[in-house]
Amino acid sequence: MRLTLIHPAVGHQGRRPYIRVWQMEPLPPAVLAALTPPEVDIRFYDDRLEEIPYNEPTDLVAISVETYTARRAYQIASHYRRRGVPVVMGGFHATLVPEEVSQYAESIVVGEAEEVWPELIDDFRHGRLKARYQSSQRPKLERIRPRRDIFSGKRYLGLGLVEAGRGCHFHCEFCAIQAYFKNTQVRRPIDDILADIREHPRPLYFFVDDNITSNLKQAKDFFRALIPLKIRWVSQASINAAHDEEFLQLIRASGCQMLLMGFETLNPTSLKAMNKEFNTMRGGYDQALANLRKHKIRLYPTFIFGYDEDTEETVQQTLDFCRSQRFYLAAFNHLTPFPGTPLYARLQEQGRLLYERWWLDPNYRYGMVPFRSRGLAAEEIARLCLRARQNFYGIPSIIQRALDFQVNSSSLFGLANFLTANLLLRREVVQRQKLPMGDAHDLAPLLPVAGGVAL
Repeated sequence: MRLTLIHPAVGHQGRRPYIRVWQMEPLPPAVLAALTPPEVDIRFYDDRLEEIPYNEPTDLVAISVETYTARRAYQIASHYRRRGVPVVMGGFHATLVPEEVSQYAESIVVGEAEEVWPELIDDFRHGRLKARYQSSQRPKLERIRPRRDIFSGKRYLGLGLVEAGRGCHFHCEFCAIQAYFKNTQVRRPIDDILADIREHPRPLYFFVDDNITSNLKQAKDFFRALIPLKIRWVSQASINAAHDEEFLQLIRASGCQMLLMGFETLNPTSLKAMNKEFNTMRGGYDQALANLRKHKIRLYPTFIFGYDEDTEETVQQTLDFCRSQRFYLAAFNHLTPFPGTPLYARLQEQGRLLYERWWLDPNYRYGMVPFRSRGLAAEEIARLCLRARQNFYGIPSIIQRALDFQVNSSSLFGLANFLTANLLLRREVVQRQKLPMGDAHDLAPLLPVAGGVAL
């Protein structure tokens, strides 16, 4: 049996190079490869880096779909299905809107694949592939080592992506993670993670957990086990962990170089609307930042704009805050209603969506705001986000933040990485704007399954 794994891009526009910071190793196909019986011949293609050889012989194609990559995934699936090759799709989007995804695949996986993928492969080999596979429980993630050999020869960023756990227990209104995992988290056994790291040495690791601190007790055990490895790592965490002194000591000792944290907004009213009031616990941002700075933890805070309280002054205050705090990196994004989230349901009920399915609408482009705020106009939100990025990643701001010798540039390694990361993001501030959903030059119509309706 021949199996082709595809990782789709968000979109393509002519021969313009794809966004470099988005070119990291994708773990989902590596996990699927590890779950596949060894006698199956596997080929992997990354749509962000290379042409897909549609005419190469294969028996089954598997595509992991996110909302931003849905249209491109359907284009790719349509090309294979016109050649008589069946397609199976999974991932976040297949779980959040399974009825839509099932229009473009012979089979879909709803939820996580670990418990059902071997069954799906066996069913396909015996000619009894079902239209839907869905596990009845969260997987245990034991003895699953992603097959990184499928990445051989591909030009990814130098980060080593490693998964320690999945999910988050918070209930943020806009977050697709909580909708997908139902506010739960499962973690890999520590020994499995350590073995993964030892087998694939890298100068810097990115633990891709949705919230590495969701279960602080288990996280601390993991950090203790990391200390002897003497690695450098970055990850994503919730800001409440910044008030735990033992946690801060452990991440520093275990090699933490930077944490991405969802600050989201400086406005308490907007935080309440997001269900993120925990951001203001124990003295709020000021105390949390003082704690992190004491332990020399670099920060990549993310902010979102588009809640009804936001104004032009809100964006400017946030930008001034980020520059005054000399953050290592920062993200200024517009609010995005992902399907399946409480935010999407609320905006849909209020009649405030500008596109029923923005991810499929041919008029939608990356960076556009797909809903009506009661404050700023959609176009104004997008403009202000872009302006904030241009300012933060402007040369004066980069120099100002590089002069933070206590945290950002505390070593030559730190300074080199600071400049590399900031100049890379500076180059791509405008590049990602107006990127189409899907390949703008792929004009072939999407091919729905028999009896399906083209969307």
